[in-house]
Amino acid sequence: MKGQKVVVVLVLLPVLMLVLAAYVHSRRKSMLTKPTSSLLLNRVGSSVMFPLYGNVYPIGFYKVTLNIGQPSKPYFLDPDTGSDLTWLQCDAPCVRCTESPHPLYRPNNLVVCRDPLCQALNPYGEHRCETPEQCDYEVQYADGSSSIGVLLEEVFSIDLTNGMQLKPHLPLGCGYDQMSNPASHPLDGVLGLGKGQSSIVSQLSRQGLVRKHCLSGRGGGYLFFGDGPYDSSRVLWTSMSHDHPQHYSSAGFAELIFGGKTTGIKNLVLVFDSGSSYTYLNSQAYQVLTSLVKRELSGKPLTEELDDKILPICWRGRKPFKSLKDVRKYFKPLALSFINGGKAKIQFELPPEAYLIISSKGNVCLGILEQGLSTLNIIGDISMQDKMVIYDNEKQLIGWMPANCDRLPKWSKTVSI
Repeated sequence: MKGQKVVVVLVLLPVLMLVLAAYVHSRRKSMLTKPTSSLLLNRVGSSVMFPLYGNVYPIGFYKVTLNIGQPSKPYFLDPDTGSDLTWLQCDAPCVRCTESPHPLYRPNNLVVCRDPLCQALNPYGEHRCETPEQCDYEVQYADGSSSIGVLLEEVFSIDLTNGMQLKPHLPLGCGYDQMSNPASHPLDGVLGLGKGQSSIVSQLSRQGLVRKHCLSGRGGGYLFFGDGPYDSSRVLWTSMSHDHPQHYSSAGFAELIFGGKTTGIKNLVLVFDSGSSYTYLNSQAYQVLTSLVKRELSGKPLTEELDDKILPICWRGRKPFKSLKDVRKYFKPLALSFINGGKAKIQFELPPEAYLIISSKGNVCLGILEQGLSTLNIIGDISMQDKMVIYDNEKQLIGWMPANCDRLPKWSKTVSI
């Protein structure tokens, strides 16, 4: 479930209409117009926080636990800032499902096709209702995985940092036909954290919501949204770009820097995507970068290793490496330089730890991959480790700062209503 996401909504044949007809409930108002828990979230002056589990390598993904349904049951979801729709593998019945850690979700509360939320799933506004009783969707991912299903409304049990609990009704995809690539890992579904109207982020609070995530280089971390403790004076901010698909959080255009010097690669279109384990560059930038890295390693005790298939480019040393500390001295830092509001340049720094891994064979491998023909360049999990990345939807800013992501932040228990 990793990689660049493209969300496409199709009006499918009514394959689930008879199966799910008993679950159709009357709806007084659309979920886009009726009051939600966002007002309460703002009033209590608290935040929502989820511990993250996993790592870039060798696990290859991060997960959060969400409690969904009535009665509430736990599910493991892939947190993805590069897509909007949150979905679970669903017993509707399931035509094709992948391995999952929990029993398949049983559907309830169908969203009808005329609901504005159904229309909002389609990023291009092309929406028609061939099956009025349900809202069909198809989500396709660039790594070859996909989910087909119907849109539901379900109760989410969300614990606040002040000890209170919210039980908002939020959109949920019931995925009854999944395709996965061979590298996919067993999860119950995807937690869509994009900017579109169908995402949980937008549903919880359509104004003023601040999202943050902090991935530890040693594994784990945390995700939270709402107000939270961080030193704003240490944050480097750049404006969100509006020139890209609505579900992406884009920092706009950047220049690639290698070892403190320009590479000549400018105007890289960059997006932050927590659903990608690795960082991706377009073909031109990738070829320039790999050429520079290989030139820098010339004469050093590293030899390119073609037999290690964990990533496209790996190097072996005189003996197996145990950690990135063993190889850090051989590699120069990278940076992505952004124009901040047309004024001073700010940099998203990538030390060697933010673009390299040590494989199970003890080789050092490049965690930056080639994106092919796409013009989008993706900052993935490997490059966001040990940084707090902040998405401020109200001010339309993206920020980052160094952080100790091993420890969960301490929170005040005070409730201010």
